[in-house]
Amino acid sequence: MSTASVSLEADDDDSTLEIPGHALRLLVDILAQIANGNAVTVAPVHTELTTQQAADLLNVSRPYLVKLLEERKIPYRRVGNRRRVLLADLLAYKRVDDVERQSIANELTAEAQRLGLDY
Repeated sequence: MSTASVSLEADDDDSTLEIPGHALRLLVDILAQIANGNAVTVAPVHTELTTQQAADLLNVSRPYLVKLLEERKIPYRRVGNRRRVLLADLLAYKRVDDVERQSIANELTAEAQRLGLDY
């Protein structure tokens, strides 16, 4: 099975770079976020985050994130008396949470339409 790729050639020398299609799509997404004024961070998924970094990524308060950790909704480990969260675990939680939020929003929209509250 072959995957699509794109070849880039530099103007000033004979070097060529092959970019797999999935990497190109990711690069396009990153550039679109930057064009919209959003900050972008690229990190390996095995990166460990502090509770503040994790809270910032989820756009929640640090105490709320700690509550999620203590409720075992997001795995973590302790380093001394500090908590560390794997980026991969945080992103997995975020994906599930986003799906649940979208489902709730869809239910509320359907209910508003059923009641004739949609304007």
